[in-house]
This record gives sequence, C-alpha cells and structure tokens, in this order.
Amino acid sequence: MPTTALTLHLNHRAITLEVVPSSLLLDVLRDQCQLTGTHQGCDTAQCGACTVLVDGKAIKSCNRLALQCANQTVLTIEGVAPNAHELHVMQQCFSQHHALQCGFCTPGFVMRALAMVHEGVPATPQAVREALSGNLCRCTGYEGIVKAICTGLEQLRRAN
Repeated sequence: MPTTALTLHLNHRAITLEVVPSSLLLDVLRDQCQLTGTHQGCDTAQCGACTVLVDGKAIKSCNRLALQCANQTVLTIEGVAPNAHELHVMQQCFSQHHALQCGFCTPGFVMRALAMVHEGVPATPQAVREALSGNLCRCTGYEGIVKAICTGLEQLRRAN
C-alpha cells in the first residue's frame, strides 16, 4: 500500500514518518509512535478515551485521519508532564481528588481538561460537566473527575 510523508510537531518535537493515507491519528500514535497512553475505546468518537490536543484543541483521534494533522502541533498524554519525574498540575489534581479508578479513560479526561483551560470553561461543576459531555467513564461516577478539573482549572489560570 502506498504511503505519504507526514510531518507533525508531536509532544514538543518535530517528526516525519510515512503513513498510509487512510491511517487514523490514533493508530499512527499508538502503532508507529508507540504512544500508547491514547486509548482506543469505542471507535465511534463517543467515549473520549482517544482525546488528544491538535493545535490546542481537544479532538478524538479515532475519527481523525493522521494526514489531516499534517504540520500541526499534536499533544498526547505522554507530552503533558514537565519532566520524567513530575506530573502536570492537572494530573496531580486527578490524583489528589481520586479522579480515576481503572485509569482507562483518564488520559482522555486530562487532555479534555487541558483544552478547557484555553476554552475559558469556568471552574464550576456545571460548566465542567457540560464540557465533559463527550468523555465517558464507567467506573468513577464523575464526582472526583469534576472536582479535579475544577481545581486544576483554578490552579492553571492562577499560574498564568
């Protein structure tokens, strides 16, 4: 099958790789880049487990062709921590508020939460719940997730 060169700014570094034109971003991230923190959940863009940021916007990588992201900035869960020994503020909030159980959906929730910072989503439970409408968790009941995101939004906005 013929391939096409794809250049991305992925997790703070430029990369170029060969992809089949029909490849989904999710598959390229997981299979070619070995970034397995982005999870494949429903394959219908409903669960949000595959959420990544493309040019700062939350997208579901299971229904985005990799080539649609050519020359764009892609951030996955592997790229959010400031270094290998420290969690990102939002990840710390998820831990502090016990906002995870099995952890399968957590990377997608963290990525969605990071997009909320730039979208101006208010750090209120109702606003956060509405902004999370495209992400599903089957374990936690959302209380911890909502508290974690509200706290994270407040902390990140104060820091900026």
